[in-house]
Formats: sequence, C-alpha cells, structure tokens
Amino acid sequence: MFLIMGSFFMMTEKAFADSLDELRSLLPVSIGEWKAEGEDQFYDPRTIFDYIDGAGEVYRAYSMRRCLSRRYAGPKGGVLILDIFDMGSSEDAYGVFTHDREGNAVPLGQEGLYNASWLRFWKDRFFISLSDETRTDSSEEMKGILARKVSELIREPGRQPALISRLPFQGLETGSLRYLHDPVILNTHFYLSDENILHLGSGTEAALATYEHMGARLTLLLVQYPDEDKAALAHGSLMKHYLPNADREGIARLEDGKWAGSGRRGRFLAAVLESSDRETAVRLMAEALESAEKQ
Repeated sequence: MFLIMGSFFMMTEKAFADSLDELRSLLPVSIGEWKAEGEDQFYDPRTIFDYIDGAGEVYRAYSMRRCLSRRYAGPKGGVLILDIFDMGSSEDAYGVFTHDREGNAVPLGQEGLYNASWLRFWKDRFFISLSDETRTDSSEEMKGILARKVSELIREPGRQPALISRLPFQGLETGSLRYLHDPVILNTHFYLSDENILHLGSGTEAALATYEHMGARLTLLLVQYPDEDKAALAHGSLMKHYLPNADREGIARLEDGKWAGSGRRGRFLAAVLESSDRETAVRLMAEALESAEKQ
C-alpha cells in the first residue's frame, strides 16, 4: 500500500484548504476507477449520533465542529469511506487521534496510523479517517492515494497541545499518550470514578500516559486547570474519593496492592493512578509537577 503512495502524482499547482467547505471543493471526484458515490453528508455535534452512534460521544468530547463524509465506489463492488472531522483546533484534532493509537505508523499527515483496513491521521485542526467496506488490493491502493491527496490539501501542520511538552520525558511510552478534557474519555482508558471527581471539562487539559522506570510500570495523569482555586478543588476531591488513606506524601496503597498518589502545584495536578512501586510513584509525581512548572 505505502510503496504505491510513493509514486503518487506530483501536483503542478498547489491548492490548499483552510476550511472544511474548501477542502470538500478540492477533493477529487474520481481517481482511476474509483468515483464519488451519492451526496456528500455533513454532520454536526448533534447529528453525529445518526452517523456513528457508538463513537459519537468521543468526537463531542473533543468539541468537534463538523464532519464531512464521502463514499467512493470502485471496481468489483468496492466502497471506500472518507470522513474528515473539523475539530476546531489542532489540539483537539490531536486529542481525538490519541483516543485510539492501535496500528502501525505511516508517513501521512501527522502521526498517521493504519490498522485492520482503517487509515487515519491528523493535520492542522482536522482528523481524517479512511475505511473500506470490502477490503481489496484496489481499495488498499485507493486509501493510500486519497489519504496523501487530503493531507496535501491541508496547508499547515497542527501543533501538539503544550501540556504534552510538560510531561517528564524519561521512561515515557509515547504510544500510550492520551490528551483529553472529558471524564468519559479518561474512564475509557483508566477507570477512576462514575463521578467527575477531577472536575474535568472544556476549561481543563489532561494528559494520560504510561511510564516504565527500573522495572516499575506507572500510569501518570497531568492536569492543567484554568486557575489555582479549581486545581485545589480538584485535588481535594481526588484525595477524598480516590486516595482517602493517603499518607503525608499523598501516597496510598490500593486494594490490589499497587500504589497511587497525587500532588498539586499552582494550576497543575499530577496523579500517579497506579504504580507497582511506591518510591517510583513518589519520584514520578514530583518530576511531573516540577516539569509542568518549568515550561
């Protein structure tokens, strides 16, 4: 698939899209034997459930603006589905991309991934998804060509959330990184509580990641709040509901024998949600708060 992408035609005149409508107008109507089929469909945060009921909440949790969906029909009954989500910001395009990081890296857009016939990447404020209903050699080729075309039409690369750069680097498993605002997304990757005990919301940013230090595996959550009062409120809530037996260092032993802890400095809250080693949890929590304040 990706060898074929390398021979994709070079555009003699560059045309770029800065909005979803512009992007739609520049998309190819046909490529080889593959042709656009039916009317393009647009979805907003309310109607997205009519299209992808099971995953609609994920896109809403990252403040999606609109989604463009186009079907391409090919030979032997092949159908390819192109979905382009305008997430409103590059930070949220990155965030929704990190929700599912299964797959092999591909050189498309920013941090492209390919897994089980699903190709996706993010660029600028857009998240792009390509999937096929009938996987064939022709559809695999088409996915690569169309993905490269869409990526070239988006003028600028996006920026990762600044919070990601505040995480400690040593021991970080980059493929585990998740960026989020919503407690539903957090609970998908690490169940904390049925209640929003961390007071997450549109005004907060959170990064969840796995670390490995000297044989110990840890799950770290770093949250940035709009102000110190909100951070203090969330920290108190976390200690009350998740770590009621914490010691003076903010560390507690969980029922499964693992360790967890939390600390706060200014607008930042760092929580090691689970660790196989107590001292490593203390160190990582301190490193996270120190790194967050330095940036």
